[in-house]
Amino acid sequence: MSKVLNLKHDPAGRRRVPEKYTPISKTRVKKLLAQEWARFQSTTTNSATHNKRASKVLPLGVTSSFQHWDPYPISIVSAKGAYFKDVDGRKLLDLSMGFGAMLVGHLNKDVVKAVKKAMRSVGTLFVTPGPLATEAAERFQRRFDIDMLRFTNSGTESTMYAIRAARAATGKKAIIKIEGGYHGGYDPLQVSVKAPIEKIGSVSAPKPYHPGAIEAGEVYVVSYNDTDRLEAIMKKHGKTIAALMMEPIVENLSIILPDEGYLKVVRALCDKYKIALIFDEVKTGLTAGVAGAAIRVGVKPDLITLAKSIGGGLPLAAFGGKKEFMQPVVDGRMPHFGTYNGNPIVVAAAIAVDNIATPEALAKAEAINNATLDAIDKIIDEYALPAHTVGFGVKGSVIWSPTPVRNYRDFKATDFELAELSWLWGLNRGIITPPGLDEQWLVSFAHNQNDMNKLVRSFREFAKAIRG
Repeated sequence: MSKVLNLKHDPAGRRRVPEKYTPISKTRVKKLLAQEWARFQSTTTNSATHNKRASKVLPLGVTSSFQHWDPYPISIVSAKGAYFKDVDGRKLLDLSMGFGAMLVGHLNKDVVKAVKKAMRSVGTLFVTPGPLATEAAERFQRRFDIDMLRFTNSGTESTMYAIRAARAATGKKAIIKIEGGYHGGYDPLQVSVKAPIEKIGSVSAPKPYHPGAIEAGEVYVVSYNDTDRLEAIMKKHGKTIAALMMEPIVENLSIILPDEGYLKVVRALCDKYKIALIFDEVKTGLTAGVAGAAIRVGVKPDLITLAKSIGGGLPLAAFGGKKEFMQPVVDGRMPHFGTYNGNPIVVAAAIAVDNIATPEALAKAEAINNATLDAIDKIIDEYALPAHTVGFGVKGSVIWSPTPVRNYRDFKATDFELAELSWLWGLNRGIITPPGLDEQWLVSFAHNQNDMNKLVRSFREFAKAIRG
């Protein structure tokens, strides 16, 4: 075992790697995949029909490209608490929960009440300031320990404006991003997202990969958990680099934890070379803890982006941070616009979420998540599976690799065929985990241990099946 695999991860996260494993028969996996896809198509005929209809007006029949998978995605008609109902009439346990957006559960009664009240007695849109938006901003300011913030309508908007704010504040243009990391649709942040391995050079000196449809500008790419390469880039190009954009906990490649001390070194390097440190907490946010991942790992960024968990399922996002990096919005160096920004409906929902997301509520959900991970660990050991578990806050994941995943290259070396089969196995048994093999499950406030035990039982059945 190489020394990199011996590195400790940040104690704020949870990772357990088995001491031994036995490879899984590839022939067995392929056979089960064929069986499970046949089962999927036989039990989801109405979803197939709906996708054909939708594809006539919506590209791929979906409203976001991520929603699509071959041969077609599940179509959902309603949701309540921790469960979906699909067009085929099946009740499904939702462990995706909007990639974290539904932390408080589907149709949470307090969120619904707040939204109804706003619609009845406040209004839907003013395009002028209002007390509700100010109150929501004050709550975020206190919770996430930031000086100033602005509301947006999506994570993509928030990361875009955070980059623009950093550029305006520093007077520089180039950016650094983590290889493989996803931060929304803004062109510079599309560089090296799920890039082909054969086109991106070595892990110690990654080459930026530019998809054909983007105009990215000057973007440097570095592997997560690699401070040597990061400093080399900063030392050579620091006079032109405005910002480093990164997830403190990488959650678009399953869950990748920072090495112990890694983020503190990143913070120090950004200070040394006068580069803005931007933490993308669109996916972590409240799912990472009561005040987000930054405070949990003890590293304060210059700017932070938020979305998903803060809005209770409504389209609310934000960017903010230290006053000096938000000053360009004040003095006009970086104007920020948006007709729907901070409208009364979404900020009413945000205030409700802020009330619901107490330390006690988050601790309870995290305890359920940890108990679930512990139970799955026992199954991994019992069946000597080439897999390990990772958790952070209320999110968890099984990664089909017997060794820790520390960066994009490690992630790409995991067994995607087994990951697909595991996801499909659960889906065919009434459990929806995120369709991307790079995602995680979420224990929301609507889930209880009995719900998560369904996942554990399904995983045990799956382990038996792949062992034959």
